[in-house]
Amino acid sequence: MVSRRGFLAGLAVVPLAAGCAARSGAPVPGSATRPLPIPPLAASAVDADGVRRFSLDIRQGTSELLPGKHTPTWGYNGSILGPTLRATRHESVAFTIRNSLPEPTTVHWHGMHLPARCDGGPHQTIAVGGTWEPAWTIDQQGATLWYHPHPHGATEKHVYRGLSGLFLVDDETTDTLALPKEYGVDNIPLVIQDRRFTASGALDESDPTDVGLLGDTIVVNGIAGAHLDVRTDRVRLRVLNGSSGRIYNLAFDDHRAFQLIATDGGLLAAPATLRNIQVSPGERVEMVVELRAGERIMLRSLAIEQRRDIDRAAAFGFDDTIDILQLRAGSLEQSAPVPDSLATMPALVAPGTAPDYTFELKWFMINGRRMDMNRIDMTIPVDSNQVWSVRNNDNWPHNFHVHDVQFQVVDIDGHAPPPALAGWKDTLYTEPQFTYRLAMRFAQHSDPTYPYMFHCHLLLHEDHGMMGQFLVLAPGQQPAPTRMDMPGMASMPTEGTHPGHHG
Repeated sequence: MVSRRGFLAGLAVVPLAAGCAARSGAPVPGSATRPLPIPPLAASAVDADGVRRFSLDIRQGTSELLPGKHTPTWGYNGSILGPTLRATRHESVAFTIRNSLPEPTTVHWHGMHLPARCDGGPHQTIAVGGTWEPAWTIDQQGATLWYHPHPHGATEKHVYRGLSGLFLVDDETTDTLALPKEYGVDNIPLVIQDRRFTASGALDESDPTDVGLLGDTIVVNGIAGAHLDVRTDRVRLRVLNGSSGRIYNLAFDDHRAFQLIATDGGLLAAPATLRNIQVSPGERVEMVVELRAGERIMLRSLAIEQRRDIDRAAAFGFDDTIDILQLRAGSLEQSAPVPDSLATMPALVAPGTAPDYTFELKWFMINGRRMDMNRIDMTIPVDSNQVWSVRNNDNWPHNFHVHDVQFQVVDIDGHAPPPALAGWKDTLYTEPQFTYRLAMRFAQHSDPTYPYMFHCHLLLHEDHGMMGQFLVLAPGQQPAPTRMDMPGMASMPTEGTHPGHHG
């Protein structure tokens, strides 16, 4: 049995610094705000076969994250972030992706239900100067998804340097409901991230905390100190927590209520009226907020409330109150109220269904094991429903992300989930010493060679091995996983014996 001290000593990682979190209310003290940039919708063309085709070039560039400072960054089709991809349910999509970076990377479609060979995890590496051409048919409800790198051991660095973009899926429900839907006008994408800078304006990648690179400056859609000029009395904010380790507790500075209409996997059954919502790295929420002409309100992150058994909460940014984005309302056009009913959500399993697998999150491990690219942790029958039981048995914050599926939170320590967790999810914050039962369906796609991942989405934790992988198999298929040369990982300290425990 390895102690925490012995385990961390064996990692030989960069020094674990004390907190460097922001405590100022203003992201860029003393500076004027700038208009919020809206990521452009990606160009695409539909070919003769009805396939919508996109092109992405992953490249280096320079961005003005801070006013007057030129920061080296990475981006898709530009210097930072990426264009917003948009497609419709049942539409076939295809991508030509070129890696113009000086090192290999991948492109993972976070939240997307798709074949494992197209998932963009660590097994789909794009070499320097190489091209990758995934293609699939979208088959899931309308949702705010996103894309980002997933190279094993380097994900945090690649995301921190600017590689993130939104992928919006539309469907009949999202098209017909009376919701704010004009992109960039009343339907606003917000990629929220935290960064630190050197005196010259370069990104500071030194001295991560135990939750990763914790920044003292908030960057929204690629700039610090942003404001949004609101044109309608109701505005829909599509929020992505694109940070590597920081958790946000989003609220407005006047404590006004907003309506939560969607989470990771799409619309809720009905809107939930809230005054704050917690969003951990990788999670998405969609909220509709009402304004009156002439108002100015601030979207802000408050101190984190879910902190039971978390040690060094201040060092992890849990005590911080940080301004995110100012909303400025001029004269406003009227819009329809949010409907009382949004989408159907049939239960995947009956209450009390026993778990198929249980997972303990601790340190940089899941069930006492660190990631091994050549180890398949589970095999799952295609077209089956599963219940996974997940527990954070640690005094660090962790969350839990599963590739390919959207899941339902069945219960938390036997209790029904709160409204913010009652919809489809693919990433879930796990408060220490609570047990979360998750129901999911592995439908349609099987592959004996390429696995999907499950992992903590605090990117430092993922990079240090808090991840596992599984194959989805059709009847009669036998595992034939691809082999990867990843030296050093198998020799690191481990605890326990089983990467995935049957319930």
